[in-house]
Amino acid sequence: MHSKIQRLVSSALMTALVCVATVVIRIPSPMKGYVNLGDGMVLASGWLLSPGYGFLAAALGSALADVFAGYVIYAPATFLIKGGMALIAAVFTKIPKNDGKSILSQLIGGVLAETVMMLGYFAFEWILYGVAAAAINLPANLAQAVAGLIVGIIAARLFERMRVFPK
Repeated sequence: MHSKIQRLVSSALMTALVCVATVVIRIPSPMKGYVNLGDGMVLASGWLLSPGYGFLAAALGSALADVFAGYVIYAPATFLIKGGMALIAAVFTKIPKNDGKSILSQLIGGVLAETVMMLGYFAFEWILYGVAAAAINLPANLAQAVAGLIVGIIAARLFERMRVFPK
């Protein structure tokens, strides 16, 4: 059994990794947002931490990245969307008889989580800018989703091999 301090430190580390991965490589998208590699760490948060800690690490790290990058208007939606992504990834890969470490379970959970990201930002941008503008960002969000799946699976595997996070 792991102490609460170990869980908090692991969560703080993932929060920082989510934030850094989101801020370091930012490609502006057509309608005011940006494409980034943070989704990989968001998914890894869900796969490596408990559902609650994964939610908080992904939500806080991503929302902080929006604030630091000057996209403050996106921060509340990002908090909910990215936290939801990690929660979906975590819950799906922790289904009984599923070890949560197989590529197939991570792919399915990751695709579901990335679908939430795409639909969440589409809805948010529809409210802000209208349906046409929201639709323009769908290809950029799809590219981010694919990159997030790849980066997330690789990162989770590396962290597991290095024993960065307690089991």
